Amino acid sequence: MHSSIDRWDGSTGEWINGVGGHIATMTMTTMTTMTRGVRPTTMTTSTYRRRTRAVRRASSSDGETTATGGGFDLARLARVLKKKTAMDIERVFNGTSKTREKLSAVNDVLALWRMDDFEEALEELEETLLGVDFGPEVALAATDGVRARVELGECSSGKEVREALKESIVDILNAAGDSTSIGLNETEGEPSVVLVVGVNGGGKTTTLGKLSHRFAQSGAKVMMVPGDTFRAAAAEQLATWAERTGAVMSDSPPNTKPGAVCFKAVDEACARGDVDVVLADTSGRLHNNSQLMDELVGVKKSITKRLPSAPHEVLLVLDGTTGLNMLNQARVFSKAVGVTGIILTKLDGTARGGAVVSVVNELGIPVKFVGVGEGMDDLQSFEPVSFVDALFPEEGE
Repeated sequence: MHSSIDRWDGSTGEWINGVGGHIATMTMTTMTTMTRGVRPTTMTTSTYRRRTRAVRRASSSDGETTATGGGFDLARLARVLKKKTAMDIERVFNGTSKTREKLSAVNDVLALWRMDDFEEALEELEETLLGVDFGPEVALAATDGVRARVELGECSSGKEVREALKESIVDILNAAGDSTSIGLNETEGEPSVVLVVGVNGGGKTTTLGKLSHRFAQSGAKVMMVPGDTFRAAAAEQLATWAERTGAVMSDSPPNTKPGAVCFKAVDEACARGDVDVVLADTSGRLHNNSQLMDELVGVKKSITKRLPSAPHEVLLVLDGTTGLNMLNQARVFSKAVGVTGIILTKLDGTARGGAVVSVVNELGIPVKFVGVGEGMDDLQSFEPVSFVDALFPEEGE
């Protein structure tokens, strides 16, 4: 059981305790270099691919691991997580291909960039952002940021304008707070509870299984809760994921209300004493169905009744193919249950990936993960700079 845990760091795959101790660590390679107080330096696509290959080579060799505890083979875990992180960047890059293809018009605009006619170019950039569902507020804010840089003389070439545009979007994403960590329970002997919510068909149960896989790779003991009592075979699907990821399934008697299922699961996890993370599934529900939303509020209250500090995260699964429709969903779910993070799914199947930036901009909720495929490893940590770099690679890269 991990004690005094402050948070799980999704970008690094670390459990970080109250005194800064690391239980399992994986190396994080990003597409940017970040220095406190200095703007991120963007790598070209070819550069990050070289670095990805370098990390893969490094991951094949055994590094020294000094962390101990919990009975885990931490050296092996560190190697597994390092390999996984090396693939994160490339998967996000590949997963954004449809949105990136639609944004290729940016290259055409910037290729003809002229300082004596930059207002017309900025209007074209704004229209391009609107075309991939960035939304009017985000498109305007991003181009206004570029305009300010141009007027201050900080940008004069098309390449510099591209970087200014990317930085404007990154600033919007970063303003929501830390998107690379999941807040967990700090109380020793108690599990951390993550409640996963969303509309029908967004991929909640599958996403929950992938989350279990990520936690399990760090050495965490996971309990999965079949809180979706409405959809046929939902519990069986979750049980399959539990078996695949080495998680335990909470007991769920038939004809039990979802609030009671979640209450009992948290109670069971507390009694066992060896469960680190409880992942609670919920039934998909339309955000405009007030009765079902009230039921979801009741589920959250049931969890809190058993463990007052829980849930420690409420993650909203949003289907990337819905575009700006996800904004209305996020508004309602956030108001009802206090969403703390977003998981964007099906990013690989949409050219409307920019919509999530509007959600972050309006509601101030950070994106925690993005789904870029059907595989168990295709739930990737969300890192704003890498995400934006994947959308706006340099021409010819």
